[in-house]
Amino acid sequence: MQIIASDASAHDSARMLDGFDHPAILVSNTYQILAANDLYIRTFGAIDTGSTAYCYKISHHYDKPCDQAGESCPLAACRKSGHREKVLHIHNTPRGREHVDVEMLPILDDHGELKYFVELLKPVAHASAQTSTELMVGTSQKFNTLVEMINRVAPSDATVLLLGESGTGKELAAKAVHEASTRKDKPFVTVECAGLTETLFESELFGHIKGAFTGASYTRQGLVDAANGGTLFLDEIGDIPLPQQVKLLRLIETGTYRPVGSAEASSADFRLVCATHKNLRAMVQQGQFREDLFYRINVFPISLPALRERVEDIPLIARSLLVKIAPGRSFTLTTEAETLLKATRFSGNVRELRNVLERAVLLAPTPEISARVLSGCLDEGMLVDPGETPTTLPHLERQHLSKLLLEHGGDKHAVAELLGISLRTLYRKLSH
Repeated sequence: MQIIASDASAHDSARMLDGFDHPAILVSNTYQILAANDLYIRTFGAIDTGSTAYCYKISHHYDKPCDQAGESCPLAACRKSGHREKVLHIHNTPRGREHVDVEMLPILDDHGELKYFVELLKPVAHASAQTSTELMVGTSQKFNTLVEMINRVAPSDATVLLLGESGTGKELAAKAVHEASTRKDKPFVTVECAGLTETLFESELFGHIKGAFTGASYTRQGLVDAANGGTLFLDEIGDIPLPQQVKLLRLIETGTYRPVGSAEASSADFRLVCATHKNLRAMVQQGQFREDLFYRINVFPISLPALRERVEDIPLIARSLLVKIAPGRSFTLTTEAETLLKATRFSGNVRELRNVLERAVLLAPTPEISARVLSGCLDEGMLVDPGETPTTLPHLERQHLSKLLLEHGGDKHAVAELLGISLRTLYRKLSH
């Protein structure tokens, strides 16, 4: 354990830190770090004792407390409530910026006055504030709220309902729930409900025995059985045929099911995560979705933000997608290209952004993708929002150009230079 303070009472309080199972620091009322346990040092590095060590300076490189820098401060909240407080922060670590689940515990003196705080720091392994090809990525407040919700529900066995538009990354979020749970070492099984007909539903989900129906030449394990001990993810649950919903309800309520053709009931232990882009409440009112099933799966709903709600995350998402699209080829985006992406309304969210980048990788003459190349990629096809009237991209592009012109005080030369196109091309795009 590293001791920074010389105060004897702080030394005594610091002894408790090694009793925690997470990285921990002892902090004073004035935000000074007084001690750190060995887990903290191994995870985040030793604290520089040559200068005054403040928690906001060490973790965030701020020159003032978090709540004065536009972020929530668990110490200030803890001081106000007198109880433990939790918050999700992005900390600077030896590995770069990382999401950290912070829990602040108050320590009272003999008179009941707040004397010190113990800060527990739990690194989040299922989300990234840096480029990643496997994890959800982002640093925006909307994204951080999503990660925080996942952190809260994951340790339990509560059923989770992920709500969001198509292309917002609901399967990645479902995997994050699984990876942050106690079932992470067990299977994560996805069921694509949108592709299941009534006849396939039972066979896919519950399996069948040999001879159960024409063509059943062998006994087949169902996906429920495959998920035993782990997590069962029902993607697009709103597409399950109404007659089959009662069988899913029975599975959820009893934990038992019958493989097709079998007279014997089987049981399965799994954590259920569901996802949909549909309005299930409206479907219930319209008689298209069972009300009892809705309440069974709507235990802990989590809304995933659309890309337009987390615009500041687009460059990081784009960089992560480029690594996935072209591994080992080191494609990058110019600043102007990132600006263009941030100004684009991606109706298909991350899925559509990926399509644009895949075209850009094929068309870019160099590994550095310019705004000019991206502009050409955006001119391809149409942006269609599911359930809405198709809107042609040139129309959307004019909207984006008008927005950029407004931001630059109507200076067409500046906007053309920003996008890497000629002034003549800009006029042409505006007139179409």
